Amino acid sequence: MTILTHLNPPRVIAQSETRYFYFYMALACMAVAFLGFAPTYWLPLARKSFSASPVVHLHGLLFFAWSLYFVFQSWLAASGKVARHRAIGMIGVSLATAMTIFGFLVSVNAMKRAAEAGLAADGIAFAIVPLSGIAFFAVVFALAIASVRQPETHKRLMLLAGISLLDAAVARWFLTFLAPPGPLGPPPVPVTIPPAFVAYLLLVVAMVFDWRTRGRPHPVYVYGGIALIAIKLLNWPISLSPLWHSFAGGILAMAQ
Repeated sequence: MTILTHLNPPRVIAQSETRYFYFYMALACMAVAFLGFAPTYWLPLARKSFSASPVVHLHGLLFFAWSLYFVFQSWLAASGKVARHRAIGMIGVSLATAMTIFGFLVSVNAMKRAAEAGLAADGIAFAIVPLSGIAFFAVVFALAIASVRQPETHKRLMLLAGISLLDAAVARWFLTFLAPPGPLGPPPVPVTIPPAFVAYLLLVVAMVFDWRTRGRPHPVYVYGGIALIAIKLLNWPISLSPLWHSFAGGILAMAQ
């Protein structure tokens, strides 16, 4: 036992666990994203019973590609293949840029569908949810790229960006099992809050891990988590404001 302890000092073991923690968290994000969309997208798609515009399918392809890329990049970093990790970093920049663009386009497409169903006001109100979500992701990802030479900050910002995308996936299960019967329209904004908080439990896991390994949560988790929760809670009052309806309604008018 003494020999094993000498050969594997606790500090080295802890460093190894810390490196691979972000890989495991990336795997968890991918699993939540895939399983979350399974009942409303992947399974209907496999049964050829899902019909949507091309922009929706491109949106899904990009976001799923991001999940795979995030896992691969986390594995490269955990395995010590930092040069390779940095070499393919531009793929992530391209993916995130495309995700931001198509996130916006899908939000506009959802508003158009709601308007065609006679639910324009509901669609405009709900648009705050995906638009604020993709904006948060884009800002956090940009900060992660800006801090690429600060690995401790960079990897936490990337994880925060990944977790911020998961509320939509978790919400699909809420809609599948809790939505009332009948045709689905844009859900009320308040019902998007509980699924988001379930998804944000992964952020709590990351904070607890920081607490155990470095004595306190990193500022990225503290301030980023506060911003993430604040934006989610503020979605509700903003969605009801005349200013938001004027802004989002203008976007809808230009898209029609």
